[in-house]
Amino acid sequence: MANQSSIKQLEEDLWASADTLRANSKLNSNQYCMPVLGLIFLKYAYGRFKKVESELLIDRPKRNGVPLPVTERDFQAKSALYLPREAQYDFLLNLPENIASANVTDEEGRLLSKLGDVVNYSMRLIEQQSEHLKGILPKTYNDFSNELLAKLLRIFNNDKLEDVGGDILGRIFEYFTGKFAKSVADDDGAFFTPKSLVQMIVNIIEPKHGTVLDPACGSGGMFVQSGDFVNSKGMNANSALTFYGQEKADFNAHLCLMNMAVHGLNAKIKSGDEANTYAYDSHNLLGSCDFVMANPPFNVNGVDSATASANMDRLPFGLPSVNKADEISNANYLWIQYFYSFLNETGRAGFVMASSATDSQSKDKSIREQLVRSGNVDCLISVANNFFYTLSLPCTLWFFDKNKGEAIRDKVLFIDARNYYTVIDKTLNEWNEWQMKNLNAIVWLYRGEIDKYQALISSYVLALNENFHVFDIDAEVSTCADAHNRFSEKLAELKSQQKELATKIKTTKKRKDKEPLKEELAELEATISELESVVEMATQFVWLADKFGEKGEYRDIPGLCRIASIEDIEAKQFSLTPGAYTGAEEVADDGVDFTTRMKEIHAELEKLQKQSAEIFAIIKANESLLWK
Repeated sequence: MANQSSIKQLEEDLWASADTLRANSKLNSNQYCMPVLGLIFLKYAYGRFKKVESELLIDRPKRNGVPLPVTERDFQAKSALYLPREAQYDFLLNLPENIASANVTDEEGRLLSKLGDVVNYSMRLIEQQSEHLKGILPKTYNDFSNELLAKLLRIFNNDKLEDVGGDILGRIFEYFTGKFAKSVADDDGAFFTPKSLVQMIVNIIEPKHGTVLDPACGSGGMFVQSGDFVNSKGMNANSALTFYGQEKADFNAHLCLMNMAVHGLNAKIKSGDEANTYAYDSHNLLGSCDFVMANPPFNVNGVDSATASANMDRLPFGLPSVNKADEISNANYLWIQYFYSFLNETGRAGFVMASSATDSQSKDKSIREQLVRSGNVDCLISVANNFFYTLSLPCTLWFFDKNKGEAIRDKVLFIDARNYYTVIDKTLNEWNEWQMKNLNAIVWLYRGEIDKYQALISSYVLALNENFHVFDIDAEVSTCADAHNRFSEKLAELKSQQKELATKIKTTKKRKDKEPLKEELAELEATISELESVVEMATQFVWLADKFGEKGEYRDIPGLCRIASIEDIEAKQFSLTPGAYTGAEEVADDGVDFTTRMKEIHAELEKLQKQSAEIFAIIKANESLLWK
């Protein structure tokens, strides 16, 4: 998971760049978004280039005692983007004020005298390295003065970009649309998919091989996380997976191709009118995909019913409700059926959907019933508010699996995770690394994959034992609760030291005496921050082991998870709302009889009401005396 302070710092840098552009250029917010993304693309690409280059130089063959230089072919073998010297961020950053004196010539031999011309040339050089990027990168930098462009290059010259990871360009795109062009972000319900939701989808459907489709691919976050998942298994993503995407908005499709390129991934992306998923299966993938994942626009109305009806092969369970204007009233069940129909006979799908779709009525209910009876609905997870960067709406993650085990063929796993998340700030929640693993562990137990659960428990124990030594705690993990208590005690001890040290600094008068104390405090605060992460890990260990044991035995947990049969779902009128099955969380019995306690409460309330009436009468009497 990305460090949240890194993301915040990145946002501040972006705001600084936006302010500069707004004050010193004639571009509006929609126009300057892509040029800034282009610079961030250059910086991030350069960071990955240097990382791969350093790996290639390890044990590099030598000639006359000098390591052989790395080549384009070396980078291609690593599925990484090769950057010629003039396309490297540091080269652009360190150009002299007099650009012409650097003697940079373009592909036609022309001497370049403006920084914008050099950056445009850099973009063209990169496009030559990847057929997927041809005509995609921004090349309007000669609209900026040398001074302005140099300042922008300096703004993005920080290491925070490398820390963010994942769908970096999508996150940045959303930052701009959210801050300056929110109408773009909210258009037709389309918005950036938070990284933790994407990662949860990838972790559950496990795309290890074959064809991967996202028919609403946006900036490509699903592909990036799938690539990371495969690479983490020791495989090569470009060899194991073939990525296909549809994205009607050309701007978003360009972002996707940039994002894929910077992560060393290849994808076939269709954009524009031919990528309108309501009308086209642009890659002819009906019934052919091993994996489908998406975050489609929610609750779209106005889709022409004739257009939808012309593609009934992608609507195996029928057309959703049509209104008097011959339009689909709500397109959610168009998307849900598209995802289903693209799967091959063993395929899996995972997607984000509006919470309302789990219980919508009319023809949606009939479609939902057929989906359930197919036996291919695998799991649904309710997600809390504030997971999206610009919107506060709740959502549900849906999962299909056409190759479910016989033991769960007629079962569906419901997880209500609306009360399980980490608060980042007052408007943003997410699942942290361990929370995602814990939710994933419930799915493993449902599928009977006990070995994966036990491996997770072992990783908890190993990590906690290592941290006992890191923080100089003389112990080993005996029980998960004991581990949590020991780390919490150490954290309380360090926070007490932090408070004492801060007080000491405040009362120390001489500046020279304060400095070593401040350094000590900074080191202590860094240690506390690290220990807080360990305490959180221990907390999640307790959360998981208390519910399912250290060996791993699935059980329904009220308020969290339940495995329901098709008969159970039929009894609830084919609702797929997780909370309808999991019920409320168990509350410990305090031993007090409910009827008796209610009588006591009513008696207390009558007493308070009588006292209130007496006090009010005294006030009125005093009021009358005052006015006489």
